Amino acid sequence: MPDPTAIAPPPSFRFSRGQSIALVFGCTIFGAGAQILIKTGAQSLSSAGVLAMLTNFHLLAGYSLYGCSTALLILALRDGELSILYPVISLTFVWVTMLSSLIFKEVLTPLKLVGILIIVIGVAVLGKGGKQ
Repeated sequence: MPDPTAIAPPPSFRFSRGQSIALVFGCTIFGAGAQILIKTGAQSLSSAGVLAMLTNFHLLAGYSLYGCSTALLILALRDGELSILYPVISLTFVWVTMLSSLIFKEVLTPLKLVGILIIVIGVAVLGKGGKQ
């Protein structure tokens, strides 16, 4: 007879295909934010010393966001298809290019726009090719 005082293990939770894709999409947002913060921190460094890097808020925040991004990726990869999820990460290039244009006033050239379009189309095509 089962022990009524025993704690039952939690039910196994599995992410759906859509949830895994959403997690990786979040990963791209966090990754882009991390890159912007790291560039901001790098620009504000007064020296190249380790102490200056370890005490720079923007650098620490950027690497913390990378940690969050990695955690989301781990959760997504547990249940999702690597061949579908990993290409979604390339959307990080799209967000970084757009944010760099807005925040750092980097020039958004026609070739960059074509590259963004190719990435978005490629992710869409790969997304349609996965198992349903």
